[in-house]
Amino acid sequence: MPSVIVAGGGLAGLAAAAALGSAGFEVDLFEARGFLGGRATSFPLSPSEPGSELIDNCQHILLRCCVNLLDFYQRLGVQNLITFYRKFYFLEPGGRVSILERGLFPAPLHFAGSFLALKCLGWTDKVAIGRGLLALRRQYPTRGDLDRITMLDWLREQRQPTRAIERFWRQVLVSAVNEDLERMAARHGFQVFWLGFLARPDSYEMGVPSVPLGELYGLEAWRRLGQVRIHPRASIEAIGPEGFRIGGECRTADYSISALPLDRLAALAPELGLDSSWYEHSPITGIHLWFDRPVTDLPHATLLDRTIQWMFNKQGGRYLQLVVSASRSLAEVGRQEVIALAVQELAEFFPAVREAKLEKAHVIKELRATFSATPAAEPNRPGPVTRWGNFFLAGDWTRSGWPATMEGAVRSGYRAAEEVARAAGRPTRFLLPDVS
Repeated sequence: MPSVIVAGGGLAGLAAAAALGSAGFEVDLFEARGFLGGRATSFPLSPSEPGSELIDNCQHILLRCCVNLLDFYQRLGVQNLITFYRKFYFLEPGGRVSILERGLFPAPLHFAGSFLALKCLGWTDKVAIGRGLLALRRQYPTRGDLDRITMLDWLREQRQPTRAIERFWRQVLVSAVNEDLERMAARHGFQVFWLGFLARPDSYEMGVPSVPLGELYGLEAWRRLGQVRIHPRASIEAIGPEGFRIGGECRTADYSISALPLDRLAALAPELGLDSSWYEHSPITGIHLWFDRPVTDLPHATLLDRTIQWMFNKQGGRYLQLVVSASRSLAEVGRQEVIALAVQELAEFFPAVREAKLEKAHVIKELRATFSATPAAEPNRPGPVTRWGNFFLAGDWTRSGWPATMEGAVRSGYRAAEEVARAAGRPTRFLLPDVS
């Protein structure tokens, strides 16, 4: 059987390994850290304490339109560990709740009833948003400049009111793409609404893992794919057309895949001549709060008009995980200030927070969480094929067809796996088409 070595145990590398292993390739995957999942993983809250609870570095969610990510979970046999929700809760300061959910009409009108009933938007906003969604649906297949303008440029072109932008478009898109509207390529904004809201009546449903992220890729799951061997704590020291240098030894195979970040790969393999000048990062901040009593019974909510964007109820309303995407404003803010801000804002939405005692808190700043999905980035994202005929690229920063999401990472891994299979004379289709 042809052999493959994979550098990097994030979702892109794991997806490539799972696909090739299921097709009969002999796969060895090397990961520098002692756990899998890359930026979508979990770790002990108190590493020095035996049995410490696991927390996610940041809450990661998916939608039903993430068909390749769901396929990857199915390959690992963990698809039953994802809980899907059909309601989106929009909260205003003061606690007023609006609910967006599908109704009886077929797509793309399936949100009509709940959308018109949203309390957080006025009628002028709703009419403008409806007009914008119709324009998006009409322009997405044909408009040629979506990689050259920002999403905010397009929204202004469509005469969207400020409140519609702030409470609807921005609230959905910044969290989905991890970039501000002022910097986000319009193509990615279009894609989120086309695939997640307009294409199919169920494609918007939000999946939240019911276990810590790291448990989705546990070694037990990989035993189902007997052709794949995982090597943790194996740092790549150099990369060349002949293979990887690990621990001073050269590891070779018929084919190689790098699923490392672009800047790391460019340093390890300068001979590849990869252009990293376009590569910028966008941060995410995750805030974990444990209270002495329940402060909400909502499973999740998007919080309007404040720094904190999303709340996820992790344990009976006592343990909440908060998320701030594109969190440049928090990059230089100290831990205690971030916690104080989070508790202060949370109390505006959930009055029970004022009476509760904060027992513990943890802040995780992922300053290099994703690449910045600007108009300048998209034309420069490379495909999986390189100048070395047996060496291929994966990673959410490659040209996956998606922005830097878990779905984009898995798509990139599947694309690299397809190129390996093609080079080996065993062409196999792994990548599933987007919903339509």
